[in-house]
Amino acid sequence: MVKVQDSMKYDLIILGGGPAGLTAGIYARRARISTLLIEKIGIGGKLPLIDIIENYPGFIEIGGMDLSQKFEEHVKNVGLEVKYAEVTSIKADADIKTVKTNDGEYESRAIIIATGVKSLELDVKGAKEFIGRGISYCATCDGPLFANRTVAVIGGGDSAIKEAIFLTKNAAKVYVVHRRDALRAEKILQEKALNNPKIKVLWNSVVREIHGDRTVSGITLENVKTKEHRHINLDGVFVYIGNVPNTGFIDVKKDPSGYIITDNGMRTSADGIFAAGDCRSKMLYQVSTAVGDGATAAFTAEQYLEGVL
Repeated sequence: MVKVQDSMKYDLIILGGGPAGLTAGIYARRARISTLLIEKIGIGGKLPLIDIIENYPGFIEIGGMDLSQKFEEHVKNVGLEVKYAEVTSIKADADIKTVKTNDGEYESRAIIIATGVKSLELDVKGAKEFIGRGISYCATCDGPLFANRTVAVIGGGDSAIKEAIFLTKNAAKVYVVHRRDALRAEKILQEKALNNPKIKVLWNSVVREIHGDRTVSGITLENVKTKEHRHINLDGVFVYIGNVPNTGFIDVKKDPSGYIITDNGMRTSADGIFAAGDCRSKMLYQVSTAVGDGATAAFTAEQYLEGVL
């Protein structure tokens, strides 16, 4: 059992309450490590925003909110302490790490960063002006508002295609605007989308402008090969063009996109600091891989705290 010294509050602080952070918390508490998890918004990270998950082992199909609730029940069962606050910086130049938040400072001997990613925003004329008035970054949140309407999904990866399929539950028609001539999403998702009569893919196309008065009324697209422009009338735009990692508060080695570089044990370039989940530079970003990262990070952190590493 790792004992907390009198001069500090925690042995381990976990930043982020998504699948990676929650898994790390479960493993840490089972190891009887004094642990605090700091989360900015709510337990589950982006999980509650996902309509259906079909590739998480043990569940042929489960809603993101349902899986998030199961995670929450589990961390409560092991007695994980959770604090809701936004991390602003980390001071990690000594054995004691200080985590600064908008609601105070917390100290620990080790830190696991599992802060995930945030969605890239569309950078074209009209994109900022119509956020909340036809432009959304969450189909699960806003899709029901567009019942029997025409919408567009911007992107061609897993998130974009999953949300396009979800939107067909309410929308009359869903355009998928993709800059390439082939989707990047998982093959089974592609099959579902391409066979859905409500979905039409606009290949080799990018958004150049979003139009409207009080709300979105249409978009202008450019064909990346022919450079021709076309206008499409629609009522909503859902953006899934990629992510950026939430790692600006920590000074460790990162890749050119800002994702934290770790070894196989989830160690970062800073002593006693580990990273797990979507904020880490890796090959595959999935709930299952985030869970694996979290378990590994907690195990390695335990070894660090015990003086094995």
